[in-house]
Amino acid sequence: MMKITALKSLLAASATLLAISFSGAQADEYPNRPIQVIVPFAGGSASDVVTRIMLDRMAKSIGQSFVVDNRPGAGGNTGTAAATKAAPDGYTLVMSTSGPLAANKTLFKNLGYEPEKDFAPISLFAILPNVIVINSKLPPKTLTEFVAYAKQHPKELNYGSVGVGSSQHLAGAYFDQVAGVQLVHVPYRNIAQYTPDFIAGAVPLGFQFLPNVLGLLRSGEARALAVTTPKRMTALPDVPTAAEAGVKNYETFGWLALLAPAGTPKPVIDKLYKALAEAMKDPTVQQRFTEQGAEPVAPGPDELQKFIVSETAKWRHIIQTAGINPM
Repeated sequence: MMKITALKSLLAASATLLAISFSGAQADEYPNRPIQVIVPFAGGSASDVVTRIMLDRMAKSIGQSFVVDNRPGAGGNTGTAAATKAAPDGYTLVMSTSGPLAANKTLFKNLGYEPEKDFAPISLFAILPNVIVINSKLPPKTLTEFVAYAKQHPKELNYGSVGVGSSQHLAGAYFDQVAGVQLVHVPYRNIAQYTPDFIAGAVPLGFQFLPNVLGLLRSGEARALAVTTPKRMTALPDVPTAAEAGVKNYETFGWLALLAPAGTPKPVIDKLYKALAEAMKDPTVQQRFTEQGAEPVAPGPDELQKFIVSETAKWRHIIQTAGINPM
């Protein structure tokens, strides 16, 4: 009996060593062909553009090209879910965001995947602050003045977003809770529809990513009151953070992350993270990120895993407090 048990233990250990050896061999050869990256949003969107900037630089480090596969739909859920069905071999990755990986778990009744379990995190790579903008014809010149103005005009000030559950919508709902105001959300299908109404004053407020309002800021039709991150934006150094402008404990931003299907070998993840981290240190990448209103980061796999858990809890509370019904 002891001999049989010992034999089983030896066979199990041998199998483990073989698996480790095979995994190591795969990692040594990886990558030997182009790598597909699913982007669950339309081509030309802010997240798509920033992702392509990073992947172009990663390709130089890793020695293979990255092929972007845009699969928009269901607030990013469609493309993100597709990645969970791919082989965990490092040749299909997914770029996903705060929606599909955190907020949508509360916003949707059924995602079709489990963000915290179905992926092997690689790293966050971009933070996209929301910029609080108002039509320049409105009286407030600062964020504290705007809060006072909004309290004097409850349910009269409209803010636009690209849809229910979008980062712009949730940033506005969160602002209501923190600042104690009552703003009105107006969803649009795209930014092109929102801009004319902003200029006309019908929807004179926004919690937008910089590319969406940069033209309005440059023309003087919009006034930036604050950015919603702990630090000022590189692209808007003269615009204070919300905390600096008088609204404490209000931090909200979009973020982009690179992930692989669960079960992808750790040596492969490590190679990909190394290439990503090198890309984030590249001055050209940093400059191009700044032009898109993004801040480069590269905290790594473990930090991304913890971040997804914390962001899911944060947005669950905000969404439920706002009374937004699951879709």
